[in-house]
Amino acid sequence: MTESSDRWHRWLLNVRHGGDSAARERDLADFLYPVRDKVLDGAQLRPEDTVLDVGAGDGLIAFGALDRLSPAGRVIFSDISADLLDHCRQVAEAEGLLDECRFVQAAADSLDGIPDESVDVVTTRSVLIYVKDKASAFREFYRVLRPGGRISLFEPINVLMGGYDPDSFCGYDIRPVALLAAKVGALYESIQPLGEDPMGDFDDRDLVRHAEDAGFPVVDLELRLTVKHSKQPVPWDRFLRTSGNPLIPPFGEAFDRTLTPDELDEFTAHLRPLVESGTGQDRTALAYLTAAKAP
Repeated sequence: MTESSDRWHRWLLNVRHGGDSAARERDLADFLYPVRDKVLDGAQLRPEDTVLDVGAGDGLIAFGALDRLSPAGRVIFSDISADLLDHCRQVAEAEGLLDECRFVQAAADSLDGIPDESVDVVTTRSVLIYVKDKASAFREFYRVLRPGGRISLFEPINVLMGGYDPDSFCGYDIRPVALLAAKVGALYESIQPLGEDPMGDFDDRDLVRHAEDAGFPVVDLELRLTVKHSKQPVPWDRFLRTSGNPLIPPFGEAFDRTLTPDELDEFTAHLRPLVESGTGQDRTALAYLTAAKAP
């Protein structure tokens, strides 16, 4: 991992888990692999399908698809990050899979380089949360699919996760230090304004509407809401190195940028015990959508 790599590459392979490889492996086993499997189950893959994985990232879905296809099947890795595509290309080469792969740098709402009606399946995972024009993305998915083609996607629904509660910071009760938390929150809101940023400007109903408007005659969406009155304990140093997405700074950097040394001490004294003990609330809202193009 180098500082010259782009933010998407750095976040997905390092910052997301605070540089803790063991935490990344736990997240893969407990959350990401089950998501991958459900997305691929929803895709109803056939052995010789051509799969387009939009926003392939580190290849979680795409490599999972390769495991399910025959040698005649193909997977197109598509991402806006050249660094992540290079990472996936290196993995594919090491695994002897290059002949079954293609790599295309493109945005989800403008799939340049993917011809009309050229793929059987489109998959995505946590991609539309970064796309402002989600309607265009769905139209692109529809355009590149052959007749009878399918989409299968996963998206977190942030507006249902309670992230905008002024009494909470990442699920931790910050009422005793609310003024300090508001200073930190103002930095994050300046980067991703509430109600305007793509991460929080939609819900599950919008996904269904966009799929219908794009032309899909058959659409199915499953929404999973979970509330847990505890969180996974996290070492403080790792928490400080973590950020919620590639577009915002890690928590430690945000604290340093917004709080004076005395304020930082006060904020840390309150928040650190909660983080390290897992004393907080964990809310998730996850949507799985599948749709099929008319034969």
